[in-house]
Amino acid sequence: MAILITAVAPIVALMTYIYLNKKVELEPLHLIFRVFIIGSLLVFPIMFVQYGLEQEGLLRHSVWEPFLFAGVPEEFFKWFFFMFIVYKHEDFDHHYDGIIYGVSLSLGFATVENIIYLFSNGIEIAFFRAVFPVSSHALLGLVMGYFLGRAKFRVEKKGVSIAFAFIVPAVLHGVYGYLVSLESWIYGLLPFMIILWGFSVQLIRLANKHESIA
Repeated sequence: MAILITAVAPIVALMTYIYLNKKVELEPLHLIFRVFIIGSLLVFPIMFVQYGLEQEGLLRHSVWEPFLFAGVPEEFFKWFFFMFIVYKHEDFDHHYDGIIYGVSLSLGFATVENIIYLFSNGIEIAFFRAVFPVSSHALLGLVMGYFLGRAKFRVEKKGVSIAFAFIVPAVLHGVYGYLVSLESWIYGLLPFMIILWGFSVQLIRLANKHESIA
């Protein structure tokens, strides 16, 4: 029970922060929860794909491995299901909604992954997991949701925004994975996370600004 509470606590904190930062009408909790559950279920097909790639031995021990094994499959599945389930939903009616649903989808995935890691490695790594993997999943979902919100509610360059919604999180995810693989990972990962947080806060402001002038 302690592990479950420790695994879920940072997810609840991050989701609450994102949810309450919306400046106009709040989103229905039932849809947020539904998207969260879908994100949690994505762990299993993604693990299957990653297992297949691992068996093929593609780009093993290469600088591109974090991009191929984590960045591309994880962000593609999230992007695909966002487009399939959320993008045309009637409750996706503000730019900032993309951020909320993108974070919810990613945190669903992060919750299951976090529980698995904590049960496998012990509660001692909970703080590290909360600061780095869990928050990075949330922020990558935020970036994805921002671009999909931009695609839905701005007339110009919709296709570019939809493409960026996959490409930018996938690249950032790959960079994160590469930094983690380094021997002195903390010296690269810490500034990366600070920059990612700063970038994400700016996207929150831009999405809310778009609401105020819409």
